[in-house]
Amino acid sequence: MADVVVERKPRHRAAYALPTLFTAGNIFLGYLSIIRTIQAAVVYSTDPGSAALHLEVAAKTIGFGFILDGLDGRIARMTNTTSEFGKELDSLADIISFGIAPAILAYVWGVQFVTDSLGATPLDQLQRAGKFVSFLFLVCGAARLARFNIQKSPVLKDPGASDKKYFVGLPIPAAAGVVASVVYAAGSTPLTSVVWSFAWIGLLAVLAFLMVSTWRYWSFKELNLMRPRSPLMLVGMCAVIFAIWNWSQPVLLVMSVTYMMSGLIIKVAALIRRVLRPAAPKAEIQVG
Repeated sequence: MADVVVERKPRHRAAYALPTLFTAGNIFLGYLSIIRTIQAAVVYSTDPGSAALHLEVAAKTIGFGFILDGLDGRIARMTNTTSEFGKELDSLADIISFGIAPAILAYVWGVQFVTDSLGATPLDQLQRAGKFVSFLFLVCGAARLARFNIQKSPVLKDPGASDKKYFVGLPIPAAAGVVASVVYAAGSTPLTSVVWSFAWIGLLAVLAFLMVSTWRYWSFKELNLMRPRSPLMLVGMCAVIFAIWNWSQPVLLVMSVTYMMSGLIIKVAALIRRVLRPAAPKAEIQVG
């Protein structure tokens, strides 16, 4: 009896290419943000208005990259085309769009053009501090990505919640979102005040710490935007979109900073629960 050969229909390569296209788009937006930031640094001395426009575009491209970064993984899961190649490419895209791009933007916008009369030496020290902390932001972001890639089942310091619901440490896209939203909300005009520049450097240091911390942050992985669980959720989503459309600068700033602070809120709540939790009774030991 002749063997029957059953030919399996090969998967469409387009299905595998679709998530990769979104990841490539994320890389392009990160590259574009870097280019626009460099252009702002070049033209600021002769045309501050044009420099502010370049910085605004640089901040916006990071925000759009945030959207593409969220879509590529969801599309891969929806089409059942997840792969190790896609995961590695996504990590490389993140370090460009949410590590290098915001680090350069943070330094150029917040440190490079400080003009207060500090004198040459203090101003040089300020710029050195800005370079160091912006680089620290990049390194901590890279470490955060590396830990995420190897830590499939992270052990949290504050147990009691599903790993799928939480990230360990502030995700690097969220940290980049804080940088971009602050620049965008401030009108993209570079800082010139020493006080504000030091405050900005302090914020970057906090973001770097939060990325490598073990504090928990909501992952929203179980949130299905295509199928809202209740009419109230649908109304909430529409309200958020409406608010961003009409008041994008303050709304995006509040959203990004609130998420950044949520890790502290979860940490404090866990400590309070631990203090209020009744101690387990000690077992009595009988002698004789």
